[in-house]
Amino acid sequence: QVQLVESGGGLVQPGGSLRLSCAASGGIFSRYAMGWYRQAPGKERELVVSISTSGTTYYADSVKGRSSISRDNAKNMVFLHMNSLRSEDTAVYYCSAVSDGSGRKYWGQGTQVTVSS
Repeated sequence: QVQLVESGGGLVQPGGSLRLSCAASGGIFSRYAMGWYRQAPGKERELVVSISTSGTTYYADSVKGRSSISRDNAKNMVFLHMNSLRSEDTAVYYCSAVSDGSGRKYWGQGTQVTVSS
C-alpha cells in the first residue's frame, strides 16, 4: 500500500510559478510511474504530467513548455514545477502512483492551486 502526500499548493498570481511536491511511502518508489492530475470545479480529473520508472515524461498540451516533472528515487519524491501560471491552471492537483508490476494506481489527497490576482 502506497501513501502519497502532496504539498506546495496555494494562491499564486497570474504569470507566477510554483513547485508541488509529492512524498511517497509504503512501497518501492522506483517501481512506480508517477503523475500529476488536476481537477477544476465542474470538470473531470485530467492528467497533467507523468514520469515513468525509466524517466520518460509526458506533458499535456495545456502545460507543455511551462512545466517540468522530476523524481528523486533516493528521497521517494516527485515534483511538479510550473511557471507562467494562468487562471485556467486553478484546480486541485493530485499526485498518482502506478505500480509497474500490478498496474494498481494510488492517489494522494490533493492540494489546491489557485491562480488569481
